[in-house]
Amino acid sequence: MNPLLAVLIAVQAPSWQLSVDSLVKNGAFSGVVLVARNGVPQFERAYGLADREARRSNDVETAFNIGSINKFFTAISIRQLAAAGKLNLDSSLARAWPDYPNRDVATRVTIRQILEHRSGIGGNIFGAPPGKTRHDVLTLNDYFQLFKDLPLQFEPGARQQYSNAGYIVLGLLIERLSGSSYYDYVRSHIFEPAGMTRTGSWRVDSLPPNTATGYTDEGRNTELLPGRGSSAGGGYSTAHDLLRLFNALRQHKIENAPEPGMVGVAGGAPGLNAVMDGDLAGGYDVIVLANLSPPAAERVGRMIRESLHVN
Repeated sequence: MNPLLAVLIAVQAPSWQLSVDSLVKNGAFSGVVLVARNGVPQFERAYGLADREARRSNDVETAFNIGSINKFFTAISIRQLAAAGKLNLDSSLARAWPDYPNRDVATRVTIRQILEHRSGIGGNIFGAPPGKTRHDVLTLNDYFQLFKDLPLQFEPGARQQYSNAGYIVLGLLIERLSGSSYYDYVRSHIFEPAGMTRTGSWRVDSLPPNTATGYTDEGRNTELLPGRGSSAGGGYSTAHDLLRLFNALRQHKIENAPEPGMVGVAGGAPGLNAVMDGDLAGGYDVIVLANLSPPAAERVGRMIRESLHVN
């Protein structure tokens, strides 16, 4: 590149772009950054490698594990079922799920409390079944078996405490009330209306082409992943699909979903990090996906928001 042209590009580039370049150089970011305005991409760029061993680069269509962003899809699904009259958010879990195996939990907890992480339902969904590995966790029921018999961690409603286990319960409730699998429900009620063709919870042993491998300081994160993601997290998506989601929310294509300006969600675990913020001041959407551990994507998202003066 002509040295003068390189200087001109550096002068014109926002400071956050230069900061991302520096993070990439130092091994602190690998992934995709997309900044849109009024639903139209203004900046999109891929950085780093999707597969280090194969020397395969990330590109703007690479799918990344989005972690807990799946909870956003689960919450929309529950509200859709409530709007259809299939459950009451303020009723007990027992009313919606009469044969829930832990009677004390079911009679004391409401659906809204589970949605808002105020239920007291706890448990480690990142474990493995006795005598098996994480890759043997393939269904929502497999996750459920890891915590279903545990007592409540606190009195429902007494405080807010993040609960992955609670969102497994919500996913199973979606299956019971809709008559379809959780994965089929979100595909037909959220992904398809939004045109999200590269989003799904795929098995770890059959990921589609152009999917990023996650990396920690120790190497690949594959052995840390469950056999399949869940209603609490672990699905995959692309930056363009998540922008399609924002545009679908703006166009009210998804029933009982919030406006994009109410969406500021992130997901993270060893070897993966994702953040998406919709309808920021000035009409901006910011989507950052990384195949590195937190805060890889969250740091970049924060830099962009600060540059846009929306923090």
